[in-house]
Amino acid sequence: MHASKGDRLVVHGRVVGKQDHTVEIVEVLGSNGSPPYRVRDDKGHETIMSPGPDSVVDHRKAADQQ
Repeated sequence: MHASKGDRLVVHGRVVGKQDHTVEIVEVLGSNGSPPYRVRDDKGHETIMSPGPDSVVDHRKAADQQ
């Protein structure tokens, strides 16, 4: 997995009925774009994530999606 600051990380729901969760990558903490990432959700909460196989990077920048 490779990401840059401003990319979106989409975590697919693993349980029937659970929606996908999208967060913005605000900092790449690994080397060469690899995890872990500091991410921010739509409510402004920040955390550090090492995404699993249920996650994909959307390389469109957050500002491009609005």
